[in-house]
Amino acid sequence: MASLLRVLPLSGLASALLLSPALALEANVPPPLSRRQSFVAEAVRLAGPAVVRIDTERQVSTQRGGGIPPMFLQDPLFRQFFGGAQFRGPSKRTERGQGTGVIFASEGLILTNAHVVEGSSRVSVRLVDGRSMEGSVVGADPVTDLAVVRVDAAEPLPVATLGDSDQVQVGDWAIAVGNPFGLDNTVTLGIVSSTNRNASKLGITDKRLDLIQTDAAINPGNSGGPLLNADGEVVGINAMVRTGPGAGLGFSIPINRARTIADQLVSKGRASHAMVGLMLSKDAQGVRVRSVLPGGPAAKAGLQEGDVVNKVAGQTVQDPAQFLSRMEESGVGKPLAVEVQRKGRTLRLSITPVEMASLQR
Repeated sequence: MASLLRVLPLSGLASALLLSPALALEANVPPPLSRRQSFVAEAVRLAGPAVVRIDTERQVSTQRGGGIPPMFLQDPLFRQFFGGAQFRGPSKRTERGQGTGVIFASEGLILTNAHVVEGSSRVSVRLVDGRSMEGSVVGADPVTDLAVVRVDAAEPLPVATLGDSDQVQVGDWAIAVGNPFGLDNTVTLGIVSSTNRNASKLGITDKRLDLIQTDAAINPGNSGGPLLNADGEVVGINAMVRTGPGAGLGFSIPINRARTIADQLVSKGRASHAMVGLMLSKDAQGVRVRSVLPGGPAAKAGLQEGDVVNKVAGQTVQDPAQFLSRMEESGVGKPLAVEVQRKGRTLRLSITPVEMASLQR
């Protein structure tokens, strides 16, 4: 065959390939593009049945009176003259919302965002196959914007495979599945643009999150839906999208973090967050202590205003977000080794974090 390939001109080679079945097999010509299935289709086939739409209702109070000062509304003569009925107390209306969730346990446990179900008086869940079920909120954690919803199903529900978000790398494929703008089962494709994007750098100061950044389109209604890798595994829970300058950037909560919070919500109804009673900032020297809560764990350990924190749990920290991450990893009630610089001296201290709620009372 080698000699045949050497002597045949291009036209003769084409004829030989057409006439010889053996040569045609060796060519291993791929099937037409129309017959190929993309990896995206396969990933969605695996995870799609576990992605659900979450519809919510909440009662919202609206004050009547059109901005008229309360002192006038309390005057009987004023109400009589202008018509008292329209000024009677606040009225209530039903506000409806929608989001996405992903089933992570076949008995009917669904992971979603806390802001999707926050304040809801009614939660209903709709599966891809059209089934609708009433849901109840098992627990919600506003600090990480995660919540777990439970539905009672007569049979085991389809479950998505949870991956390992620690293995996610910049440049990996990212597939977002959800229900943006009420358009059910919408799939968008992008890549992982960044990992460990701290929420505080996005101007979000009330969350403790290191996020996966992606350019896969995430829109209103996608909240709580899964971010999949190329194998159809859930590596994140879609949480937010950047608007204004930098619009088009989406952010997802790493599934390893979400799994930990979900386990706590299911077992205890709440999530645990460590706190030591410090206010930190970053300056030219490093992570500086701006204030210390009197009587808090940091104060008891001997930290002082003006100290510069170099290491936490043996790891160098360069900004307050890294300090928080090391503290969260250590957890509540476990001594945390901290190395600080104070007036040219290196001090090694031990802080025992406590539950955040205990310091906020």
